[in-house]
Amino acid sequence: MPIIKLIIAGLLALGQILSPVGAWITNFGEAAFFTDWSAEDEFTSEAYIELEKKAGEDFVILNLADVQLDDDELYDTLGEESMALVAKLIEDKEPDLITLSGDNAWGTMTYLALIELVDSYGIPWAAVMGNHDGQGCISEFWAAYHLAEAENSLFEFGPKDMGYGNYVINITENGKIIHSVYMMDTHNNRDYEINGETVNGYDHIWDNQMDWYKWCVEGTNAIAGKTVESTVIMHIPVYEYFDAWYAVSSDVDDANGYLGTIDPEYADIATGRRGEYGGHPPVNNGFFALCKELGSTKNMLVGHDHDNDYSILYEGIRLTYAVKTGAGCYYTEDMMGGTTLAIDSDGVCSVTQNYYALNDGEWSQVK
Repeated sequence: MPIIKLIIAGLLALGQILSPVGAWITNFGEAAFFTDWSAEDEFTSEAYIELEKKAGEDFVILNLADVQLDDDELYDTLGEESMALVAKLIEDKEPDLITLSGDNAWGTMTYLALIELVDSYGIPWAAVMGNHDGQGCISEFWAAYHLAEAENSLFEFGPKDMGYGNYVINITENGKIIHSVYMMDTHNNRDYEINGETVNGYDHIWDNQMDWYKWCVEGTNAIAGKTVESTVIMHIPVYEYFDAWYAVSSDVDDANGYLGTIDPEYADIATGRRGEYGGHPPVNNGFFALCKELGSTKNMLVGHDHDNDYSILYEGIRLTYAVKTGAGCYYTEDMMGGTTLAIDSDGVCSVTQNYYALNDGEWSQVK
């Protein structure tokens, strides 16, 4: 009997692994999974996902960042502890929405296990792609397909030719939109022409994604009859994360490897640490400037740089590095946990970093 169960389990796992391949074949490629979009289209309720907030209570979002376990790690102590942290955060924070800010997993079985764990709580959840999603498994489409197919997942492939997973979640109270959450793909790497030379660096939001973002912001505002506050969740930081750190730290010495600290005079607008240089694109793509111009987005939340956890209010937008979740890939021992966003009845969002430590095999929040 145990052998039969093992065979059945193996066949079920194989079915999960191969199901995106079958879907790709029967739909003659990826195009069928994306939506057609034009800036000339009318913005209607079909353009967004809607979640209703309970009146009188904050709408809580729990973000999990860079879980990034590979298949070998999944089955050892590191993997068990990291997945236990995911479970502990969800159970402690009891969120209304769970988000994953990219580099979700680094392997086929790990992707399936993470999706199964998060989905098992019956809470709506939404993910974006990081630059490593799709590595270590069949393809990025494979990963996106499983994110889209999970029972409680809100993931959508989004408009064509913008990457995988660009979609907006509008939070409502008493049927009225009070806050928007933009889930956006910052892709992987690309070549840039800088001073006549070809330089490879991190990619970011593309021009057509900016057009789509503007269309969504203006369309949402028209429905709400006001400028709706919003949050952008993506993986790779905008260039302004670099500028923001320099604006609040006067003791940086990059030439000698000293990354600096926040000056006390900025303690009211800046918190956290800079443990690594920062993996932003080598040029400024203008997305931050567009967000400023439209006046909707007041928070950006990214992952990507595991040793950064700073949060800085910069030129009217709070730029936050999400706390890394678990010990996959590289990490700092006291910089592990999750980030929560609390949206009040006015649609105003506040950000909290939640740090966890492992003691005697059990995770507990330390600050």
